[in-house]
Amino acid sequence: MEKMVFQTLISASKEKLWDSLWTDANYQVWTSAFAEGSKAESDWKKGSRILFTDGKGSCMISMIAENRPYDFMSFQHLGELKNGVEDMETAKTQGWAGAYENYTLKDVNGKTELTVEMDNMGMSQDMLDYFNNTWPKALEKLKGIAEE
Repeated sequence: MEKMVFQTLISASKEKLWDSLWTDANYQVWTSAFAEGSKAESDWKKGSRILFTDGKGSCMISMIAENRPYDFMSFQHLGELKNGVEDMETAKTQGWAGAYENYTLKDVNGKTELTVEMDNMGMSQDMLDYFNNTWPKALEKLKGIAEE
């Protein structure tokens, strides 16, 4: 399976970067590169459901596949919610359901390297272009938060 990979080196500890990634207020800032009003709703425990909302009433339904604080977070995308209706079974959703999105933090000489890997199964060229253009912007916002 093909993966999209995005990396950045951030002048912050793994703990600071982790908090910059996943605390509610910080998450909303760096993910605004994807959609203003983005939020994540979850208890953040392995095996739990997580909703990635876009601020407009739609969201991606995922599961926390792994949560090793300060080292690794993995989400498995399952479906979407639009207008209050879950879609886990249509052909469109099945084209990408099961895809993973992984975040790995690694110490590098007092800084933290963040690697984001996304399975790109079922993505159109437009979506690939969107993520290739938007992830660098999101990582710059994240870097600004973590290096404050």
